[in-house]
Amino acid sequence: MAGHIQDRWYKTEPGTEGKLIRVKSDRHGLGMRYRARYIGPDGTEKSKSFPDKQKRLAEMWLNETAADMSRGQYVDPRANRITFRQFAEKWVKTHTTEINSREAAERRLRLHAYPYIGTRPMPSFQPGHIRTWLGELEESVPASSHRRIIFGTVSAAFAAAVDDGLLAKNPCRARSVQVPKPAPPRVTPWTATQVLAVRAKLPRHLRTAVDIAAGCGLRQGEVFGLSEEEIDYDGAWLRVEHQLKRIRGKYVFAPPKGAKARSVPLPGTVAAELRAHSKLHPPVKVTLPWRTPDGPPVTKSLIFPSPSRTFVRVSHFNDHMWKPALALAGIIPPAKDGERYASAPQHGMHALRHFYASVLLDASENIRALSQYLGHADPGFTLRTYTHLMPSSEGRTRKAVDGLFKAAPDHDHGPETAQ
Repeated sequence: MAGHIQDRWYKTEPGTEGKLIRVKSDRHGLGMRYRARYIGPDGTEKSKSFPDKQKRLAEMWLNETAADMSRGQYVDPRANRITFRQFAEKWVKTHTTEINSREAAERRLRLHAYPYIGTRPMPSFQPGHIRTWLGELEESVPASSHRRIIFGTVSAAFAAAVDDGLLAKNPCRARSVQVPKPAPPRVTPWTATQVLAVRAKLPRHLRTAVDIAAGCGLRQGEVFGLSEEEIDYDGAWLRVEHQLKRIRGKYVFAPPKGAKARSVPLPGTVAAELRAHSKLHPPVKVTLPWRTPDGPPVTKSLIFPSPSRTFVRVSHFNDHMWKPALALAGIIPPAKDGERYASAPQHGMHALRHFYASVLLDASENIRALSQYLGHADPGFTLRTYTHLMPSSEGRTRKAVDGLFKAAPDHDHGPETAQ
């Protein structure tokens, strides 16, 4: 038996002859008599009280607790007083160092988890509660890909609770719980005609931004955070080391997504456009906090500043420059009088990255290299996203055989006969 049992109705004192004797305590006959005590995995003492005539039950409880600890199934008794929301609110503040990711996780929990499962005590969760919650989530969040992200955040919170000893098992990982299936990604890249049409409708001082995004695969924040220090004209490389990022309504300079700095080949045509752009619109030094709104100030010489000689506010660019250009190019409908343009997430500036990927794949660039140029952490993600754009095996077969037959010497059988 782990720990020990304290009888709070009796205590030991030295007798007249120096021997310890058992006498009634001040609590005799009052409240719970037995207190089972043990040291938990975290090194702190835990206890549970039992009434008179239940010492045997207290011993059994201690033995079961010791067995749970040895099997790795121990649950801290204090979990009975902690709700999912209380635990998740503390967990979400520490589960990632990326502020935007942390805020996104907090928002998912606040909007889609707390209203349904937030008040339930942690150890009371069963897989059935998760199944019920997923059913309610399906009604409020139609997109399965979004539900999958929300489910992943909730499951990560439960996994942390298991690690902290508040739960024996993660209810989200039960066999009966069906994880929302991701919607199969199906990127439809723009044509070169569409890219050039949108470029022509943008303000002149921002047209080269399209060349960078479509010719080097940079994200929007990386384009508008691009500084002249990151451009190596002689070596024909572009180094992506930071981005322009909005955090809680304030703009900062921050590392690229996933803190993954990378080098991207700089095509000669794009380099020529950059040189010409920089002559007409010289880089402007802009100082912003680093990583967080209260971070240390850093200064970058931005290639694409705003007309007021500061950074480009992405939200203003999207609403007042990008979407009007899309409409003028015939990609989205024009806005009605007095109304905003309709949402078109598939035609954001990210579409230029998809165009870049399609061009490289059409040129038979390998997935690993494309993944590095795009700044993806996992080549598998790149493959899943763009696999339908890769030349088909039957297409490669036809091309290979046609090339062989056309190059073969004349003779009386084989390729000549086939022709």
